[in-house]
Amino acid sequence: MKEKYKTTIGLEIHAELKTKTKMFCGCKNDPDEIRPNVNICPVCMAHPGTLPVANKRAIENVIKVGLALGGKIADFSEFDRKNYFYPDIPKGYQISQYKHPIVSGGNLKGVAITRVHLEEDTAASKHLPAQVGDRGEYSLIDFNRAGVPLMELVTEPVIHSAEEAGNFARELQLLFKYLDVSEANMEKGEMRVEANISVSANPEKFGTKVEVKNLNSFRSVEKAIKYEVERMTDLLENGRGDEIIQETRGWDENKQKTFSQRSKESSHDYRYFPEPDLPKMYLHKAFNIDEMKKGLPELPREKRERFKKDFGIKDEDIESYINDAALSLWFENVVKKLGGEKELIKIASNYITNDMIGFLETVMVAGTAKYPTPENFAKLIFMNFNKEINSAVTKKLLGNLVIFDEDPEKLAREEGLLQEKDESKLKEIIEKIIKDNPKTAEDYKKGKEASLQFLVGQVMRETKGSANPQIVNELFKEILK
Repeated sequence: MKEKYKTTIGLEIHAELKTKTKMFCGCKNDPDEIRPNVNICPVCMAHPGTLPVANKRAIENVIKVGLALGGKIADFSEFDRKNYFYPDIPKGYQISQYKHPIVSGGNLKGVAITRVHLEEDTAASKHLPAQVGDRGEYSLIDFNRAGVPLMELVTEPVIHSAEEAGNFARELQLLFKYLDVSEANMEKGEMRVEANISVSANPEKFGTKVEVKNLNSFRSVEKAIKYEVERMTDLLENGRGDEIIQETRGWDENKQKTFSQRSKESSHDYRYFPEPDLPKMYLHKAFNIDEMKKGLPELPREKRERFKKDFGIKDEDIESYINDAALSLWFENVVKKLGGEKELIKIASNYITNDMIGFLETVMVAGTAKYPTPENFAKLIFMNFNKEINSAVTKKLLGNLVIFDEDPEKLAREEGLLQEKDESKLKEIIEKIIKDNPKTAEDYKKGKEASLQFLVGQVMRETKGSANPQIVNELFKEILK
């Protein structure tokens, strides 16, 4: 069924870059600093007579992102002054980029990129409740963040759902981490998402654009977009479309709704002009772009394709490795120990994603957990594949491996967990089980199949899971026929 209204979304994503110092001065770039106003100097505090000097590593990081996105790296670029007054802008303007961004174009998860540019971050406002004797709530400014290198990525308005927007933001965060250009930790404000949303009854035209700012989690991104689409749709449905105005809105996490903040500014409101205190940049002279492209690490999409082609494992398993660099490296070392055999790799991956990750998370609560050595884990998988141990025993030994990392074969022998295939020994146990459960044995003879499964289970319990269930099953049928 054709949708009555067309939703269009464009994203603006800011990420603080991973550098030792700030964008235009030598102050430490430390997102973990909790003491206010210690990483500051006359430059980032905008004292008269100070001059900015651009951080070359920050520019390099933006170029890396552009190359990974398949964008065009500008030959000529420059910084601009974005003029607006706010308490967290010490200069009364922000050094940013306008007409000549470092990166133009590109694509990620099918979403076209408009531009990627570089600017400086603002200070952080701390809003505090009223104290005894105070006249009301008040705010303080922490300038530690002022001047931190901030990359802004703008997408084309080609996203049409909250889920698509959330998935794009997650993939971008992953890309930043693979490139090692940003920690992009949303809880710390190192990555912030702004969504430009419009809803239109005419599929050929955009509706009035509303911007929702500073969304600090992927869930908030998706919830805010869904709320705003529903709000605008309801207004259109009730003939109140004129109440949708171009504005900036915030997201109230407690109330789970957006709220109006201010009317949306246009670019001319900022009175952009080239930054006179910084030189023009000729990036293809300053950087060897071709060598930088060759030096890019394996990207998430490339890793997905390789894991699918070389290992043949499930998409859900692949995502577990893509999102956890340490787990991915360990898994590839396991693959080597398994000789690259796809059948063994699939078994190993199933036990890793379905069981081992859960064991690790459980044990971490108690304070100790670790990946077993690839040698021990691979040996466990070989034992399972060769039917020396069954699935239940494999899981039991795996639980031991994440704590003690002992030789699984040695432990299985000591605990008597290796599969018992000696039919004479198994027959002795089976006859004892039949003797102890005569009614259940008689029920099976009368055609009750569930009774056989109960009897097999008793043998498995007696042998601590070491009996081969297929052999036990056949022996019961033979004895009770």
